[in-house]
Amino acid sequence: MTIAKTARAATFGVAAVAASFTFSATAQAAGHGIDLSGQTVEFVIPFSESGGSAKWANFYAPLLSEALPGQPTVVVKYMPGAGSTKGANWFQDQDYADSEGTLIFGSSGSTQFPYLLGDPRVKYEYSDWNVVLASGTGGVAYLPPDLAEKMDGMDATGLQDTNFIWGSQGATRLDLVPLLAWKMLGMNVEPVFGIEGRGDGRLMFERGEANIDYQTSSSYLKGVTPLVESGQAVPMMSWGALDDDGNIVRDPTFPDMPSFKEVCEATPACSTEGDAWNAWKAFFIAGFPAQKMVFLPKGASNDAIVTYTKAFQDVLNRDDFAERSAAVLGDYPQMTGDAAQNTLEQGTKVPAEAKAYVTNWLEEAYGVSLN
Repeated sequence: MTIAKTARAATFGVAAVAASFTFSATAQAAGHGIDLSGQTVEFVIPFSESGGSAKWANFYAPLLSEALPGQPTVVVKYMPGAGSTKGANWFQDQDYADSEGTLIFGSSGSTQFPYLLGDPRVKYEYSDWNVVLASGTGGVAYLPPDLAEKMDGMDATGLQDTNFIWGSQGATRLDLVPLLAWKMLGMNVEPVFGIEGRGDGRLMFERGEANIDYQTSSSYLKGVTPLVESGQAVPMMSWGALDDDGNIVRDPTFPDMPSFKEVCEATPACSTEGDAWNAWKAFFIAGFPAQKMVFLPKGASNDAIVTYTKAFQDVLNRDDFAERSAAVLGDYPQMTGDAAQNTLEQGTKVPAEAKAYVTNWLEEAYGVSLN
């Protein structure tokens, strides 16, 4: 295991965050499981350290360290590239026998979408991996104050004569949700593809290199809220959330902010019926309620899966979890066990009609061929 871990560490030339806390008696009392005493668990994120996935992973790292048997150090490591495909392809090549419980991987909607669309660069297979946590999230689009003033309440028609520049990770990533939403509103948004994480898009906005942006909820809460408070940004809309009947409603983390559905209904150019809406909703569901997941590599033992599932469940059961989570991640479901498995299935399947619509749109709008 030492040789494998040394080779693994050499792959990363980037910052890491470590956390170690007192091990909980509850986790120690687990039945069958693995003991990670004296070990270092590498929590690999296929993005840069500035985005929502980094904030999510660094929120969980110290809590997971406390809950796992043996109080291992949990180190968050970053492997950005190709909108997360580089890191996911790397993880596909890892085998549990080489790490024995000391490697976990955090995916995002930007990892799921290329898989869903059949991107030829994808070499990974979700069914080979073992999910131990699933996290829902939301997202918020925002504007500079002068452009936000062009909206008439929730009607975005006044934005249709503006040429927008936006930093994007890629057309086949999670970014297709905002790109399609803005298209449906009749907006002219020119993406600059190739940023390594959504945090880089926020930095473009801050430097004046972009005049529109969106962030997932954790990144918005930490990175954009200060911009709103200082008058540098104005929220345009959230993507919304799903209610128990599958309807899109306001995001509970941002209850005073209109959802995209409301803005679409208020904008004559947009419709909440038809092929575009059905495709947008399908990819929203795949990308946000099932947004981030933690996996053990292929070949993981049942003992390892039980250990990590129980550790994450112990984290979720903490008396202070809801308060701490709301402040960093927002108010979204965090799931283990069967619920996590169901979320994985939801996040890695879309209707054929939605896939066909998006595939055709990507080729027509951006010259992206997935054949």
